[in-house]
Amino acid sequence: MIGNVRSTCLLVAAATFLFLLPVLKAQDFSVPQRWTEDKAAAWFAAQPWPVGSNFLPSNAINELEMWQADTFDPTTIDRELGWAEGIGMNTMRVFLHNLPWEQDPKGFQQRIDAFLVIASRHHVKPVFVLFDSCWDPFPKLGPQHPPIPGVHNSGWVQAPGASVLSEPAQYPRLESYVKGVVGAFANDQRILAWDVWNEPDNTNDNSYGKSEPKNKSEIVLELLPQVFAWARSVHPVQPLTSGVWHGNWSSLDKMSPMARVQIEQSDVISFHNYGWPEEFEKRIQELQQYHRPLICTEYMARGAGSLFDTVLPVAKKYRVGAINWGLVAGKSQTYLPWDSWQRPYVERPPTIWFHDVFYADGKPYREHEVEIIRSLTSEK
Repeated sequence: MIGNVRSTCLLVAAATFLFLLPVLKAQDFSVPQRWTEDKAAAWFAAQPWPVGSNFLPSNAINELEMWQADTFDPTTIDRELGWAEGIGMNTMRVFLHNLPWEQDPKGFQQRIDAFLVIASRHHVKPVFVLFDSCWDPFPKLGPQHPPIPGVHNSGWVQAPGASVLSEPAQYPRLESYVKGVVGAFANDQRILAWDVWNEPDNTNDNSYGKSEPKNKSEIVLELLPQVFAWARSVHPVQPLTSGVWHGNWSSLDKMSPMARVQIEQSDVISFHNYGWPEEFEKRIQELQQYHRPLICTEYMARGAGSLFDTVLPVAKKYRVGAINWGLVAGKSQTYLPWDSWQRPYVERPPTIWFHDVFYADGKPYREHEVEIIRSLTSEK
C-alpha cells in the first residue's frame, strides 16, 4: 500500500510539473524586472537634485569624435566639466555609440572609465545614452567631417545607423554592445542612470528624413523593449530610462505606442521639453500620475521660450531633474537654431544663442544664467 501511495504521489507531482512547465518557461527569473515605485523613489531621494547639461566636448562634432581613441581628449573634458562644477552642476547626459565598442571593446571601456574618473573628480554623475535616433543615419568610424558653416548639429550621427536597423541579422551586435557596456559598469556608483534610447521615433523630417528607413518607427518600436531587457539582464544598480519627447502623455491610452513602451519600461521617467515654463509645468503634472521620479533630459532653447530663468525654478519646485542641451559652444554649433538646416546662419549670427552655457574659453554666455543655476543648486 505504501508503495502504491508513493507511486501515485510521484505521478501527481510529475503531472503538475508538466502542467506548469509552459508557465515556468515563460518566466525568466534570472532577468530582473522594472524597479518598483518604492525602489525608484528611494533611489531618487538619495540623490542630490540632478542638474546639468547634455555634454559634448567643444572640440568634438559628435559622439564618435568624442570617444574614438585618436580624438578622445581628457584635457578638454576635464576643463569643461570643471566649468560645470563651478556653477553647481552635478550631472551630464553623455551619448555613447555602438561603433567604438564593436571596433575595440576594451579600449572603449577604458575611455569610458577615464571619463568617469574625471567626472567623479568634479562631482558629476553622468547619464549615459546607449542609442539615438537623431540626425545623420549613416555613422562611420574614422575622421569626422568638419562642421557645416552656420548649421546646428551638422555632424551628429545616429546609433545604430540605418543599415543596422534595417537588418535584424545584425541585432546580436547591438545586444553584445548593450550587455557589454552596461555590464562593465553595472555596479559603478559614479553613473547616475542609463538612457537606453534617445527620441526613438524621431524621423528627422527637417534634416535627414528622406534617407531614413521608411518603417523606422515600427522597427525601433519592436527593438526598444529588447534593449531594455538586454540592459536589465546584466543587473545594473543604476535605473534605466528612455525619455518621452512629443505627443499626449495625459494617459497611457492616449500615448503613442512608442511613448507607452518608454513609460512602462522606465525605472525613472525622463522627458524632453523645449517649451515655455507654463508648458513645462503642465508636462510635469501629466507625468506625475505615473508615480516615478522625473528627470527632464533636454530643455533650454532660448529662441523657443525655454530659459534657465523661468524653467529651472519650476523644475526645482517639483524636484524634477533638469539637464539642458549644451554646455560649451563648439563644433556641434548648437548655439544656432534648429531652423539653420533650412537657412544656415553664415553671414548673420542669430540674435540670441539657442543652446549652450559657455563660450569655448569658459566665459558664460549670460552671467545672470550661471548665477541662477549656482543659486538654485546651492539651496537646500
